[in-house]
Amino acid sequence: MRKDVRILLVGEPRVGKTSLIMSLVSEEFPDEVPPRAEEITIPADVTPERVPTHIVDYSEAEQTDEQLYQEISKVTSQWIPLINDRTDKDSRVPLILVGNKSDLVEHSSMETILPIMNQYTEIETCVECSAKNLKNISELFYYAQKAVLHPTGPLYCPEEKEMKPACIKALTRIFKITDQDNDGILNDAELNFFQRACFNTPLAPQALEDVKNVVRKNMSDGVFDNGLTLKGFLFLHTLFIQRGRHETTWTVLRRFGYDDDLELTQDYLFPPLKIPPDCTTELNHNAYLFLQSVFDKHDLDRDCGLSPDELKDLFKVFPYMPWGPDVHNTVCTNDRGWITYQGYLSQWTLTTYLDVQRCLEYMGYLGYSIISEQESQAAAVTVTRDKKIDLQKKQTQRNVFRCNVIGMKGCGKSAFLQAFLGRNLMRQRQIREDHKSFYAISTTYVYGQEKYLLLHELFADSEFLSDSEISCDVVCLVYDSSNPSSFEFCARIFKQHFMDSKTPCMIVAAKSDLHEVKQDCSPSPSDFCRKHKMPPPQPFTCNTVDVPSKDIYIKLTTMAMYPHVMQADLKSSTFWLRASVGATMFAVLGFAMYRALLKQR
Repeated sequence: MRKDVRILLVGEPRVGKTSLIMSLVSEEFPDEVPPRAEEITIPADVTPERVPTHIVDYSEAEQTDEQLYQEISKVTSQWIPLINDRTDKDSRVPLILVGNKSDLVEHSSMETILPIMNQYTEIETCVECSAKNLKNISELFYYAQKAVLHPTGPLYCPEEKEMKPACIKALTRIFKITDQDNDGILNDAELNFFQRACFNTPLAPQALEDVKNVVRKNMSDGVFDNGLTLKGFLFLHTLFIQRGRHETTWTVLRRFGYDDDLELTQDYLFPPLKIPPDCTTELNHNAYLFLQSVFDKHDLDRDCGLSPDELKDLFKVFPYMPWGPDVHNTVCTNDRGWITYQGYLSQWTLTTYLDVQRCLEYMGYLGYSIISEQESQAAAVTVTRDKKIDLQKKQTQRNVFRCNVIGMKGCGKSAFLQAFLGRNLMRQRQIREDHKSFYAISTTYVYGQEKYLLLHELFADSEFLSDSEISCDVVCLVYDSSNPSSFEFCARIFKQHFMDSKTPCMIVAAKSDLHEVKQDCSPSPSDFCRKHKMPPPQPFTCNTVDVPSKDIYIKLTTMAMYPHVMQADLKSSTFWLRASVGATMFAVLGFAMYRALLKQR
């Protein structure tokens, strides 16, 4: 909503413009009227809409009096064209016609005014008043303020007697957000939630029935199964506008983030969120519950996967499709290539970590602050503490860990990412080149704790990496065990950037299903790891019949969670056994819970 309102009074000389202002301020008719009143400001706390209002007078000097019908004709011949010529057609200011000095005439001029109002749609209303006996003075400026704060123009086309497309689009999004079970109707519980969210008060049962009865009487398909359909919802708002209750529709629109041009405001989409250096962003528990409800709302066949149509329906409240085809190669999918429940949450986790502003925007489109009854979608995000504090305290509260995957071209980095998503080499060969992703994210379990591991494939043409490429929780240096010149690149990268850092590193010997060859560089990968107190090279292959093993990813997550653990301890089989056993137990429990959830759904 606008932060203030400016009202300009224009008209022929001596019609009472200045008298109106002075009567409003002093609450009595002035004995002496100056040629022009100074601009006055009415404070917000004394206006019905709680918005400061500035009133500006206008005067033309030395003109003769005009009769009533001549003054009215000047409205169309001079004043409206004058205003319209100096304003953009799509953003014209609203007009109020004021008939002053009603105390001097015995009849009303409304019959003469109505044709003008019908001709000029920018005229919001007409008020007859008297500055002398204070008739309708306060009402006049209230209507003027209301015309600015709740304009008809963006909502309704009087010629067509229907709402404008932008208004229909906005209200349709609001309907879909409010329809929390996605059945195409608003039941009594959803209508009451909508009423409380917008107007801070529920509807009495009888009032709810009265609303539905009004819709029933005017359209056959406005109410279905005792719930309000989209057509019925739109009809109600058309009725509000036609009856001059624009403020009702505007209250709804603004509650859901819209400005006067029916665009979502920047303040709504991007609420302030302070992120100190060396801190990361994650979704909190309430945010995951909200996203779970959105998933369940659109997973119509209850198969724990989103089909292309279900995904499209989910994003209908967005102005554009936010996820491209690469998302299907970034997160877990089912056998049909559809994003699973786990993959869906993983993608939201990835967006929050990499681009929290984009996450806030997306959550805004979904109506998080309204449905979750929060001040803004910033309440969905947790900003983690500084990583240096984690190192000092030797424990972390974070749930998302980033692993940068580095290696020379052709060493198997992309395959390493896809294997994390459960895809063997045969499935990977089906991925189109233009649908490939440089990220992969999924969950792992360490000591029974579910954590997200985010793999990022880096394309390093030389041993020089940028600060952003170095910044991560754990490094995975991949070399091709069947290529004798592959490991040398990993060794150079480690010495250049990670030898003296506190970032844990792991060497991965990819393509271990092929014949291993001796590396040209010295020392050998095993001796190199021993020299720098790293775990020995981890053999890896995705050329398997079954789903590739996740053990190596559990190790990476564990290293990221416990960077303070000495590398010698990381080489201990007991350490890895404790982590993997905990992960196995939790995975078995998680599978049982998944089956129970699926059965319940």
